[in-house]
Amino acid sequence: MATLKYSRFLGSALLLACLAGAPVRAAELVVIVSARNPVATLRADQVAAIFLGQAARFPDGVEAVPYDLRLGAPVRDEFYARVTSKTPALLKAHWSKLVFTGRGQPPAELPDSAAVRRKVADDPEAIGYIERGALDGSVHAVLVVQ
Repeated sequence: MATLKYSRFLGSALLLACLAGAPVRAAELVVIVSARNPVATLRADQVAAIFLGQAARFPDGVEAVPYDLRLGAPVRDEFYARVTSKTPALLKAHWSKLVFTGRGQPPAELPDSAAVRRKVADDPEAIGYIERGALDGSVHAVLVVQ
């Protein structure tokens, strides 16, 4: 009986160890604006400037209001790593400096991709990022994050 319990434990531990070492495929992310926003496409550097507080407007001159996912969300970390090349620690340092010097505030945070999509859909000045699977007709992608 004890041998059977031990072998089940060992099998479970082995399975977990294998899964932990398995490569994890990153989610496909898209940067979105409202379907009512005329911006058709943005470059990664333009998106980075908006989300880092270095630009407050879309290329056509309309105000850009960025929305982030909540702190610690894996999609958020992936977005910033791919678009701005910043880790969570570097991003925190970036915003701490801007806030301290009075030169900016970080984007408002929302709990998940569905909340970001709803907020962006309702506001033609809003911009956000979500997993591609959360896209619908209320928003359109202006950048596919590679």
